[in-house]
Amino acid sequence: MRFRRCRTLFVEPVERPAFALADLMAGGTGVTFEQRLQVRTAHLPSACEIDADSCAWLLACSAEHWQPMPEDAACRRRVLALLQQGLLVSEDPAHAEACAAEQRVRDSHWWPLSALHYQQSCWDGVDSSADMQRQQLVTARDLVRSFGNPPPEAPPRQPGALALPRCDDDPMQELLQARATCRNFDATRALPLPLLARLLQQVLMAQAQVETDPDVRFLKKNVPSAGSLHPLEAYLMVRDVQGLAPGLYHYHAVAHELAPLPVQPDDPAGFRLRLLAGQHWFADAHVLLVLVCRFERTFWKYRNHAKAYRAVMLDAGHISQAFYSAATAQGLGAFVTAAINEAEAARALALQPMAEGALAVCGFGWRAATMQTSEMDPAGRVWPARITP
Repeated sequence: MRFRRCRTLFVEPVERPAFALADLMAGGTGVTFEQRLQVRTAHLPSACEIDADSCAWLLACSAEHWQPMPEDAACRRRVLALLQQGLLVSEDPAHAEACAAEQRVRDSHWWPLSALHYQQSCWDGVDSSADMQRQQLVTARDLVRSFGNPPPEAPPRQPGALALPRCDDDPMQELLQARATCRNFDATRALPLPLLARLLQQVLMAQAQVETDPDVRFLKKNVPSAGSLHPLEAYLMVRDVQGLAPGLYHYHAVAHELAPLPVQPDDPAGFRLRLLAGQHWFADAHVLLVLVCRFERTFWKYRNHAKAYRAVMLDAGHISQAFYSAATAQGLGAFVTAAINEAEAARALALQPMAEGALAVCGFGWRAATMQTSEMDPAGRVWPARITP
């Protein structure tokens, strides 16, 4: 059996507090710090802990050349332990899963640090709402109690600044001021299908396309995209749209059509909540829209590029803001969140690891008549208008 080291990894020294009775009896605080080494890779979803000797041995291994198993029994045990963790990969069928995952990273043209960040920042099974409750970090007052006051909301004004004129009759300004993240959706009122189609046409539909070479096509959409590549796909989780069965759909931006996925969630309500990492205030949105990046399209041009991952995140921001504006113009509430369980989306949508990945979830629908969950509306343009007779 031959082995080699995974190509992309990051070693993090961590120290954890531990109780030490001897230290306390000697007049100390009773608190010591245990040192550990965590290794994070671009092909494994979580960190591995190893000792210093194993770490040094791992870093001395080649990531490019296959090496034979060592003859020394102690070194052999170390290799087998590192293979079991997936930090080393081998040609043996017993380690085929880790080897295939590591090979996908090699073939994907990710910039190594971005690949590490993407892999290690993905969530699986996280309930962010329950975590906030458990840590008592729900309200602004909770945050101030735990962390003190935040940095100022704006930097100091500078001397000699030029006062700019204000335009008070700008219809675009009126629209933008009416935008506020919606956390209260009307679960009793269906969204018309033509209205959903209009939003998708305004934000995601290809308005035109050009073929620069055989099988090389670029799209024109109403949102910008790095390199005009438009690598983000939209998967819709429909809760309540007239004329459309609830479930998961893929939106085709060129054909402007929705296709139901062959496998649907057994528990749609539970799936929505798991996808949203427990953010129940978003789960009643009439439509959840999962923004999935086809990284391979971006990396076709921006291979191993330090800015490529940042660029696709900007693409997601452009799309979410466009949905905010389009939904607000139609009298709907909207939201966007990056606090999602990406692994839940990957399983439901059958995404290919490191070639495709969920970046964020947008949602929209009719606002509820009453505010059950607090919303930030400093300009007072949303709720006062709804409660006025």
